[in-house]
Amino acid sequence: MIDDPDKEALSQKIRELKKKRNAVILAHNYQPGEVQDVADYIGDSLELSQKAAAVEEDVIVFCGVHFMAETASILSPQKTVLLPEIHAGCPMADMITAVELVAWKKNYPGRPVVGYVNTSAEVKAECDVCCTSSNAVNVVNSLESHEILFAPDKNLAAWVARRVSRIIIPWDGYCYVHNNILARDIREKKKMYPEAEIWVHPECRPDVIDLADKVLSTGKMVKEARLTETREIVVGTEAGMIYRLKHDNPAKNFYPAHDLAFCANMKKINLRKVYTALEQMIYRVQVPPEISRRARGAIEKMVKL
Repeated sequence: MIDDPDKEALSQKIRELKKKRNAVILAHNYQPGEVQDVADYIGDSLELSQKAAAVEEDVIVFCGVHFMAETASILSPQKTVLLPEIHAGCPMADMITAVELVAWKKNYPGRPVVGYVNTSAEVKAECDVCCTSSNAVNVVNSLESHEILFAPDKNLAAWVARRVSRIIIPWDGYCYVHNNILARDIREKKKMYPEAEIWVHPECRPDVIDLADKVLSTGKMVKEARLTETREIVVGTEAGMIYRLKHDNPAKNFYPAHDLAFCANMKKINLRKVYTALEQMIYRVQVPPEISRRARGAIEKMVKL
């Protein structure tokens, strides 16, 4: 271990150790800025899933939460996947278990299950196909069934239901960060920044989505921010996204829709934990082979779409 170096010194140590371990660092858009700065790739769940399946390095350091590292391990079982904070979980993923999903499916025989990527590997193994917020509509439209089970995010399910000619039957789960962004927050920010566009994540409540100018996954926010001529944007998602948007677009102003939109689990990883994981090669995430095999089919369908 090294004793309290400054941020740049520790970042340099991570870069050197990364080469030694033949490792790649993947970071979600919600990660702290210092972690994003040392990452090789930054993205949303879909982008990082695709990257995890394609990287050539032997070690993947996944700076995100547990289900993301599981997904990387499933897609690249021959690689070592490290999660710098092994207790970084996802409350929404915990809102449904494989046992609960199996029981739910029995009430709707024959209906396919679309599982949001924000789920455990065990839940994914019981799904027909996975999706992310950026491709959920395409995934649902790829299915022939008129009625589809969607788990666990009811808000994302409601957003998808508006855009497809299918009946979406949702599980009663949600992301607490997005669910805590309220319509009154959007109205207040509109008063504060009358020239700003309102961008919100599809995990937000339907009444919040109704007030938005654009509904975008974090990956699509990154792309749209580069293209738009708008100089002021209110962003309705986890606050870590603001760092990424400002970093890529310094001439534009981004404001959080809700000042306390923080995911505590996403903020558990820091530079020192990234260094420790690489130095000691600890906190490996592995999925049992049979669960991995069954979940891989659902994930690979998502990645292809």
